[in-house]
Amino acid sequence: MSVRSRHPRALLRVSLTALLCALLALLTGCSAEQGGTSSGGPVPAWAEGMDTVRQERLPAEARDTLRLIDQGGPFPYAKDGSVFGNYEKLLPERKRGHYREYTVKTPGSRDRGARRLVTGREDEIYWTEDHYASFRAVLR
Repeated sequence: MSVRSRHPRALLRVSLTALLCALLALLTGCSAEQGGTSSGGPVPAWAEGMDTVRQERLPAEARDTLRLIDQGGPFPYAKDGSVFGNYEKLLPERKRGHYREYTVKTPGSRDRGARRLVTGREDEIYWTEDHYASFRAVLR
């Protein structure tokens, strides 16, 4: 007597569990914001292995800050453009002075808030919305 005929419910349960796991793997593996571009295009070398976000998917305040960075200012906060030390070691290691940080306004916040853009000398842009606990490479 085969396993199928002796335990049809167990086989059905295992099959459904396997199907559910496959669906979850497919859905989480296809997330546009994780480890690739939302367009499926190539990722620049500096962003390889990182979570990414397309510039147009950033909050409006972050896009405003990017425009100011592109224009060279003026910036609303005295610390904007200061050296970012990368003490958390979440970005690639570079010589001190390679990275600069900029505040992204947080609506309703009384201080600078947690949101920042960090730029690098090689045109890298990184987004953090949790005050350097995590970063995503910004793709333009």
